[in-house]
Amino acid sequence: MYNKLDYVRRGLRLLNNTLRPGEKKLSVLMLYATDLCDSGCKHCLIWAKRPAKHLAMDKIIEIMGSKCINKNTLIGLEGGEFLLHPDAFKILAWFKKNHPKFDLLSNCLQPDNVIEAVKQYPPQRLYISLDGTKETYLHMRGKDGYDKVLKVIEHCKDIVPMSLMFTLSPYNNFKDMEHVVDVATKNKIDVRVGIYNDIAFFNTVEKAHETEIGEIKNDEILSFSVVKNTKNDLQLRKNEALRTLQSSSLEQPKHDQNKLTHADDFKSHIPKNIVNTKENLDFILLYDEWRKKKLKMKCRSITDGIVIHTNGDVPICQNLDQKLGNIHTSTLDEIFNSLNTQKIHKEYQHCNQCWLNFHRKYDIVMMRTAEKIAPKWLVEKVFGEYQWTDDSRVTYKQFMKEQGWD
Repeated sequence: MYNKLDYVRRGLRLLNNTLRPGEKKLSVLMLYATDLCDSGCKHCLIWAKRPAKHLAMDKIIEIMGSKCINKNTLIGLEGGEFLLHPDAFKILAWFKKNHPKFDLLSNCLQPDNVIEAVKQYPPQRLYISLDGTKETYLHMRGKDGYDKVLKVIEHCKDIVPMSLMFTLSPYNNFKDMEHVVDVATKNKIDVRVGIYNDIAFFNTVEKAHETEIGEIKNDEILSFSVVKNTKNDLQLRKNEALRTLQSSSLEQPKHDQNKLTHADDFKSHIPKNIVNTKENLDFILLYDEWRKKKLKMKCRSITDGIVIHTNGDVPICQNLDQKLGNIHTSTLDEIFNSLNTQKIHKEYQHCNQCWLNFHRKYDIVMMRTAEKIAPKWLVEKVFGEYQWTDDSRVTYKQFMKEQGWD
């Protein structure tokens, strides 16, 4: 996804943002431009929000004039389904002319729109969602969109760099991951593996990291009426404080082969074809360490990457509901570099409460790169203590070697 120069630039921004917390610069800004979505995903209920909200084009342009944004800031355009925004193509035209470093995210349920957008206003990278086989896609996303995704791949793979986005969740399993990697390999495109998380903005239902991988695969399709009738329960879930992970149980009952419990050898189910992809293998291997409370690592991405929601809220990260401010009442510069935000960043830098690829892949790459330059004890002197597994002395290289994947 990123080249070496991108990581060098981001490393320099981290240094700047650490030394000058009141003059921070953004490496990544994700704009949730609209709530409108034509999917029916179980792992994200943004499609059921009523009434749907949009970030106005004028407000987006105003945001792009912020001092904390420069020409190298990567902008992500998403939703909902971004192309359902009333001014989607006008926004794309503006970015192509004024800030060409932007990514487009799509579910591809309207493939012709995606293909047209990519041809007219090619993004830096096109991210499209594919969470398994044709059958899994239908039950997980509620729409028969598998072939539409393949159509976009076929028409766009030679126009712009592409990434297939796969989310490992209770609604699919490792066989689905293997399938998606095979699709990416066949088409010679990138694949990004993520893990299902509780994201307040998405009103998620199943408790992440406690509801097991594949536990409710191919369960009945989720309808709007079901979501509407359980609205109160969903709101309670959203307002709950993020609970700590449950400890692993050493004894678990017999289970279906499509389900994985915390006592299983999680790593043995990882498909072998993942080794040929970039920045996915260690993310999945380390997830098992994290969910068993063995991995501890600071979250540094919150100081140079943010998201803006459709209602203007600017949360501290993609996972938590902690707000830094709202762009309808303050400028992005005022929000991102305020004394209050500096205080919140210090408070949450030791959070360690999610395994979102938007945040954790950056943390992993940064620390493993630092260990190539200096011994772990010296890296900790600079960046603070961290550990890949239960033995804090183990380096990234040693951990990967012990897994048998190096």
